[in-house]
Amino acid sequence: METGAGIGLYPLHRCKTIYLVRHAQGIHNVDGEKNYKAYMSHDYFDAELTQLGWKQVDSLRKHVHSSGLHKKIELVISSPLMRTLQTAVGVFGGEGYTDMSDVLPLMVANAGNSCRAAISSLNCPPIITEESCREHLGVHPCDQRRSISHYQFLFPAVDFSLIESEEDKLWKADVRETIEELAARGKKFLNWLWTRKEKEIAIVTHSGFLFHTLNALQNECHPDVKKEICSHFANCELRSMVIVDRSMLGSDTSVTDYSGKIPKGSDLPSDAVVDDNNIKVE
Repeated sequence: METGAGIGLYPLHRCKTIYLVRHAQGIHNVDGEKNYKAYMSHDYFDAELTQLGWKQVDSLRKHVHSSGLHKKIELVISSPLMRTLQTAVGVFGGEGYTDMSDVLPLMVANAGNSCRAAISSLNCPPIITEESCREHLGVHPCDQRRSISHYQFLFPAVDFSLIESEEDKLWKADVRETIEELAARGKKFLNWLWTRKEKEIAIVTHSGFLFHTLNALQNECHPDVKKEICSHFANCELRSMVIVDRSMLGSDTSVTDYSGKIPKGSDLPSDAVVDDNNIKVE
């Protein structure tokens, strides 16, 4: 009995590889995973990583380097909250920052009570921020961001140019984004990726954003694959996936395909091959 779609083909230049990462453990997760109401506490406003969270960052960083992913990833996109920014620079940033006036660090020392040294911006992919991959908006203070200028001071080499407003205009204290609105935002974010030239992109985001976006996108595939795609992410979990441009949103042409028949000319029948002296060869 058929349980899902079989093998399919799609042009390589209409595919991108994305590396989805949920942030490491934040201070809000410690109590929130025991009691959901804890997420309502203002003590967890724009929650930073715990020390266990930083150990999770170190572990994922080792995996990214040992697997060779650090050489493949062309761009890192982070949600503009403290815990995602800390995770993004900790996992994908450069090695040991030394104070040089002409090179900004990705993160200054002890940013967000991290008790961590500064992180270098050398020999690593660029890291940018994008609002549309933020966590479920509204009501929970842990999901409210700070001013952009505050983050720019702590993460000097991170690119915040895509953020349109200095203050957080998306988060509302008394209105919670619906699941349908979150899923639609997630789809819009994935469509936006097709405006980017990069083919291998890491995205550092949140559990709710990942769960509801991926569930909205599940297609006709084997139930085990659906479970693999849509299950909740653990803290600092990374999953590699391919997205396909079925709607022809992207404009990239293939850099590996070859059109053939170059140089062009009339094909000769197989029995009419001539040698260099213009003598017919039988």
